[in-house]
Amino acid sequence: MNVERLRALHAVSVHGTIAAAAESLHVTPSGVSQQLAKLERETGHRLLEPHGRGVRLTGAGHVLAGHAARVLTQLAAARAELDGLREDAVGPVRLGSFVTAARAVLPPALRALQERHPRLSPTLQEGEAETVLPALVRGDIDVAVVESWDTLPTPVPATVSRLLLASDVIDLALPAGHPLARRRSVDLAELRGMRWAAWTAGGTCEQQLLQTLREHGADPVIACNVADYPTQLAFVDADLAAALIPRLGRDPIPDWVRMLATRPVVRRKIYAAWRTEADRPAVRACVEALRAVAERLADEPA
Repeated sequence: MNVERLRALHAVSVHGTIAAAAESLHVTPSGVSQQLAKLERETGHRLLEPHGRGVRLTGAGHVLAGHAARVLTQLAAARAELDGLREDAVGPVRLGSFVTAARAVLPPALRALQERHPRLSPTLQEGEAETVLPALVRGDIDVAVVESWDTLPTPVPATVSRLLLASDVIDLALPAGHPLARRRSVDLAELRGMRWAAWTAGGTCEQQLLQTLREHGADPVIACNVADYPTQLAFVDADLAAALIPRLGRDPIPDWVRMLATRPVVRRKIYAAWRTEADRPAVRACVEALRAVAERLADEPA
């Protein structure tokens, strides 16, 4: 049943005549009569009957008018709630983030959101770009936090907008006893033949490590694949591998690990991404909270 026809029936039930209903709806009386005639054909019931010089609702008309009143009330409530979304950050918002940002950036960002927007209800799921970006495009999440190494940029779908949150330096982790560990910086070309700790096999993070080293002639041998930087540092501490470790969210460095700068400097950029068509106050509030925290952490000394 057409909502405008239900609105016409409701107006007649409230105002008593077709003329008064038309005036309240800012349409002509003939327009109201046409809507009601179509509604009778849709329902298969006579809804109005002559009464003196006017009309009155039949039994079926009263039944349907009661339902129309409830439908119109619910629609008004929906419109009010949607209008509220335009004005304030309210309701659920779903985030996806790679693990180091999830640990270092998301807790303080979500705490700030809770303080500034108490009617916002954020949730978080962890995942790398190859999983969170497709989820973002599908509408399964609202905001994605992804990394993109300069040596292997992360492709962003055309339907997605993004904002740079921070630029993060990636350092070389070596066992303390390694001959290069006494230096302050190491040329990537000097790392040929070394064994490496890398992220999940076949994933974006491992591909970024491989691409970075291969660009400088240091074709790497992967000694372990673990999706966790503290575990990678444990392998370095045990003199089993080297690793490239981002500064953002870095855990305490083990005693027998030395962190060195690389030549050239290796960087990754961290972005907040969202569907362009789904830009709303809740999304903008999340992005701003993420930007403020990531910027502050990136400025802290290593």
